[in-house]
Amino acid sequence: MLLSVIMPVYNERETIEEIINQVMKEPTPKELIIIDDCSADGTREWLQDFQREGVRVYFHERNQGKGAAIRTGQQHVTGDIVVIQDADLEYHPGEYPRLINPIVNNNADVVYGSRFIGSEKRVLYFWHSLGNKFLTLLSNMMTNLNLSDMETCYKAFRTDIFKRIEIESDRFGMEPELTAKVAKMDCRVYEVPISYYGRSYAEGKKITWKDGISAIICIIKFNLFR
Repeated sequence: MLLSVIMPVYNERETIEEIINQVMKEPTPKELIIIDDCSADGTREWLQDFQREGVRVYFHERNQGKGAAIRTGQQHVTGDIVVIQDADLEYHPGEYPRLINPIVNNNADVVYGSRFIGSEKRVLYFWHSLGNKFLTLLSNMMTNLNLSDMETCYKAFRTDIFKRIEIESDRFGMEPELTAKVAKMDCRVYEVPISYYGRSYAEGKKITWKDGISAIICIIKFNLFR
């Protein structure tokens, strides 16, 4: 059983080395596929000089967004299970076994790691949390799933399922898009609790209210017009 980890990266020079070490230290057999989305803070130059067994790096020539980076990574996965991993240390690779076990045990096709069902998390923004819950509720109403955290980064897929999904969104709209398409494929979807070490905007958090508006549009678009 080989795990393919797709890591989109944009301006994460302060955390990129640490997150790579965390991913590769986790004992599950894996390949790490890094997509640098045209970083401008030194991340790109650091990755150009980086070499490590089991790690492959691809570069976008212009900034396109997280969805576009995952779409690039989708073309290069060779493992049995795919996990999406952010590069900002908010999600810890030590939780991969919990995330992939329902797939390994053939109970699930897709697994969401929920930040809202019983694990430790950093206390941060009320309105951000409320926005996440609203987007999840709206998505659930459209998909008839009962997820608690649609917007989570930690999603695991059977590779054959993942490769059948045509990712159209370039930015954070890929989260509701993936959920809509998984629901339409009638996949067996599980949720597991995960820890969450969120960072503040001062620490480099990128998602904003504009991405929330975009997510609403994507929820409607991919559930009603696809």
